Amino acid sequence: MLGIIADIVMRNWPQKMADLHPQLLDDCVVLGRFPLSHLLLMRDANFPWFILVPDREGISEIFQLSNEDQTQLLRESSFLAEFLMKAFNGDKMNIAALGNIVPQCHLHHVVRYHSDAAWPAPIWGKLPAKVYTETALNDVLLKLNELEFMDFDYEKKY
Repeated sequence: MLGIIADIVMRNWPQKMADLHPQLLDDCVVLGRFPLSHLLLMRDANFPWFILVPDREGISEIFQLSNEDQTQLLRESSFLAEFLMKAFNGDKMNIAALGNIVPQCHLHHVVRYHSDAAWPAPIWGKLPAKVYTETALNDVLLKLNELEFMDFDYEKKY
């Protein structure tokens, strides 16, 4: 069963997510979507690292979103941040919108620990990416099942 879950989630669904930047598709697992944003999991097991990507064409900055979409993004980001801190028992939530490599608007949500290898520095470029084991990926996915408390649709139920 766990192998099936990992196999389903490790796939990307580019036919449904054509609006996602190719770098995001390469670097992440597409988990599903909130009303505005796609939710992705970074393929780096060093940190619980998730990315929200508003489903709007031609947007590279948050201020380019409509006022309504800005409000919705803040709701989704706040909900996700609170949920992740509880689910992963983090010490600090890092949220960042850089876009220096991927021009598509996206928000990184990284659960940090005082004990993590990059603490207290930013995570970018500190450690080589660590591939998820099947068990570790399934542990993350099981925690995410609780996201059904908010308007969230999984890319594919598992």
